[in-house]
Amino acid sequence: MEKGQKCQLQIDDMSNEGQGIGRAEGMAVFVKGAMPGDTVIAEITKVKKNYAFAVTTEIIEPSPYRIEMECPYAGDCGGCTYAGMNYEGQLAVKERQVREKLIRLGGLEHPKLNPIVGMDKPYAYRNKAQMPISTGGIITRKGGIIENLGKCTIGFYKAKSHDVVNCTQCLLQAPPVTAVAEVLRQFMKSDNITAYDPKWEKGLMRHLVVKTAMGTGEVMAILVINGKGIPNSSKLIEMMDEAVGNLPVQENGIEYSLESVVININKGKTSEIMGKECLTIAGKPTILERVGDMEFEISPLAFYQVNPVQMEVLYNKVLEYAQLKGHERILDLYCGVGTIGLFCAEAMRKAGKDADTGNTGQVLGIESVKGAVLDANRNAVINGLVNAQFLCGRAEEELPKVLAGYVDKEGFEIPPFQPDLIILDPPRAGCAPELLEATAAAAPDKVIYVSCDPATLARDVKILGKLGYKFVEGTPVDMFPWTRCVETCVLLSHKNPQTSPPSL
Repeated sequence: MEKGQKCQLQIDDMSNEGQGIGRAEGMAVFVKGAMPGDTVIAEITKVKKNYAFAVTTEIIEPSPYRIEMECPYAGDCGGCTYAGMNYEGQLAVKERQVREKLIRLGGLEHPKLNPIVGMDKPYAYRNKAQMPISTGGIITRKGGIIENLGKCTIGFYKAKSHDVVNCTQCLLQAPPVTAVAEVLRQFMKSDNITAYDPKWEKGLMRHLVVKTAMGTGEVMAILVINGKGIPNSSKLIEMMDEAVGNLPVQENGIEYSLESVVININKGKTSEIMGKECLTIAGKPTILERVGDMEFEISPLAFYQVNPVQMEVLYNKVLEYAQLKGHERILDLYCGVGTIGLFCAEAMRKAGKDADTGNTGQVLGIESVKGAVLDANRNAVINGLVNAQFLCGRAEEELPKVLAGYVDKEGFEIPPFQPDLIILDPPRAGCAPELLEATAAAAPDKVIYVSCDPATLARDVKILGKLGYKFVEGTPVDMFPWTRCVETCVLLSHKNPQTSPPSL
């Protein structure tokens, strides 16, 4: 096989990057523009030792999953990997990828994996948008004055680049995102506000972040800037407030309202979207979200699941696996604003009342983002949950201390916390090895792992297997329709609760 060669391929699978996968001359071929079920003519663009890359030049027989792209930006914006695939196909691909990762990387022969749980309406589900801001051109210097050349561009990055696609609508985002972004475009043009240029490290506006509480309609606009403030910001706030207030009422009767405007200061050259300093310039420093019977305050820097509909599905699966009786001691690691832990605390409170035991279990959460920990403890108070507490620190560093007991900063002696259940909800990179070792050393009866990356999930399941925890079952949940991402909830149990776990 060589570059430029054309071959006919039957596409049987799809890569994480959205390339179709076929086989030719004993090699896997990753084909851009193809999807499972297609028969294509592909031209080889690069050949490696055991695999090759190609591009589709002709579709001989289209996949039954193939559809016309609904989004006008699908060919440019890098957000929706599965824009040309129907929803049934997306779910099938994601479920298969989770299963194959558990087998190939996790070392499981026949993992019990339940059918993936999809959405009835997989549109406008995102409650958070992070949109880079660009000039669409460059920033030049004339006579000591910075000039903004090109139209203000607010949108999403083109695939595998830092070129910004100007998106005036998005099928995945809540309506306030489009409204606030359009207002900012108009404001930057009328008031000659520059966009940040990473090449010259000049210009003011870097990113627009919009958070929407779907259950209450409250909206937070975060303006990430390379400076200390925004000229004429009161005008911008008034424009955003009017635009959000004029949006149609949601199907559930809830109206949108702009409740918080925050400046986030992020100066100089950095790959981070947001800096650590936030200044509330209008409204409240947080917005209030309502999910089921519970309420959560969300701050600018805190992590919160982006799909509240599927978040409830995912957390109910956690509760199903936990089978709480009301007396358990639970460690919630990488807890964010405390949503999973508080769902468990509420379930234990209800279970204790139903059993009339008066014995309510305890949740202890650990999170590295200080703002999220403050939110989590405040959310416990908001929901009247005295059986939940959240600590700030890196999970892998704090867990051994929590298990052994320690003296806090105020000099109080904190007794050892022996968990019956540990919940792991790490970022995409998965858990640090030392955290998995500490988890196993704690010897809880169950470990529930909530993952946003099947590969790191499989890797960590394999490690936990060596440390004494067997895979029981898992359930994928489609938190991110039209994208390549999938969430999975997995239950693991102690192979022999009476003995200490082995070391790696």
